[in-house]
Amino acid sequence: MATTVVERISETSPVSALGQISARGPVLVTTLTLLVLIVHGYHPWSEDGGLYAAGIKHLLAPQLYPHQTEFVTGHLRFSLFAPAVAALTRSSRLPLDWVLLFLYCATTWLTLYAAWQLATRIFTSVPARCGGVVLLACWLSLPLAGTALMLMDPYVTARSISTPLSILALCWVLDALAGESTKAWLLCTAALLLAAAVHPLMAGYAIGSVLLLASLGSSRRFLRLWAGFAIAAASLLLALAIQLYAAPESADYVRIAMTRYYWFPGQWQWYERIGLIAPLLILAALLLWKNRASAGAAYTTTIRMSIALGSLSLVIAALFSRARLATHTVARLQPLRTFQTVYIVMILVLGATLAEYLLKKSPWRWAVLITLASAPMYIAQRAVAPASLHIELPWRTPQNSWVQAFLWIRGNTPTDALFAMDPHYITSDGEDAQSFRAVAERSTLPDYSKDGGEASITPQLTSAWAAGQSLQANIEHQSDAARLATLASVGVDWIILRASSQTAFACPYRNAVVKVCRLH
Repeated sequence: MATTVVERISETSPVSALGQISARGPVLVTTLTLLVLIVHGYHPWSEDGGLYAAGIKHLLAPQLYPHQTEFVTGHLRFSLFAPAVAALTRSSRLPLDWVLLFLYCATTWLTLYAAWQLATRIFTSVPARCGGVVLLACWLSLPLAGTALMLMDPYVTARSISTPLSILALCWVLDALAGESTKAWLLCTAALLLAAAVHPLMAGYAIGSVLLLASLGSSRRFLRLWAGFAIAAASLLLALAIQLYAAPESADYVRIAMTRYYWFPGQWQWYERIGLIAPLLILAALLLWKNRASAGAAYTTTIRMSIALGSLSLVIAALFSRARLATHTVARLQPLRTFQTVYIVMILVLGATLAEYLLKKSPWRWAVLITLASAPMYIAQRAVAPASLHIELPWRTPQNSWVQAFLWIRGNTPTDALFAMDPHYITSDGEDAQSFRAVAERSTLPDYSKDGGEASITPQLTSAWAAGQSLQANIEHQSDAARLATLASVGVDWIILRASSQTAFACPYRNAVVKVCRLH
């Protein structure tokens, strides 16, 4: 039995398990990296990309963000990502925006390369491998159900690095199962350690997927039968212990937690819940349709691992990621993030199946697939950021009116200035989730969305976040006297208002959407 399992895995890995692949892999991956940039765009200062960028800028220039600094540095505590990018920027002597562009292209390439490596281990034919990676490139910004995550973001974050490392770790587990144990396990461990250095949470979930894959692919029948159950039981017990021994939460913190709807699957829309069930059903159907004899052990083991991982995460989330519980520590850990692995495997297998049985060697069929798969993603990304350039390159002039105002602020206000604005500014029409701190390089009172997310994972920021919401709650509609009375006492000396807001304050910058005014 052991010999049979090893032989089947070896049959599905004709290339060297340690990375000796044919030249077509890197060439394909390089071409697809350009496709990803064109289809999914690039927005270095938006969403979480802006959070990380502000932290990096603070490391490069500590005089930045002298007020509310904890919202800039909070995410730096457990990750070496920002210090590493800051060090790269210093050593390269390049502007940060150029370094981020390089990292985005490099990590996109590495993610697709890691996917190619995984494909070489679980698919025997070259068209199948190509089909899986092509479909992944087309769908790389696909949302992961209601988790508020995409497979890969159109900007650089710590997850940009942890994702390819997690995929490579799975590759090396399959290599270990195929007989190249010592070196493969060392490489797997190194990948997980590097992932943990930049994103401990995602690395923790990657470790879970590695353990499941190793147990389900073991040549020992006892381990295949019982190790998976042991991992599931240990995971459930760990989640229970975290929940039972979690520190009490203040009313303000619970208020913040309730703003993170993506923590609680019970609050998701119906189509977001389908995004959890559908990948598992698709994988199960493909597993049943392509029998074990023709598929090989690596194929079946990888799919079974994905189904087990997703199912276990669903159970943990159903039990412990509930808004009505007394504490929300497990919900804060977002166990459904494991669906990143589930989605990646599903897309690779689906693309491979289409390539083998539908596309084959027909160029026009491949062209149709790429067009049909990419077009919805392109349209969705344009809908997410309609007021911004689709690909925001360093040398291009921003067309977003909010970004133009933020750039004026960077060049015309003191470094120690403190700003206030609508706490919901980042979700305003035309703002496109562009980060004020990252672009303007100035301090601001905490916003509702991104700073709320920071406070939700760092409870010590709760009171500062709540105070910021209160101070800015009605800033667009207050009288100047009320604005002055509310904001001047906490050191605010500049405010950003929509162009239609009424004020007698001096506003040295204005455009069709917003204006920047002195608070005096």
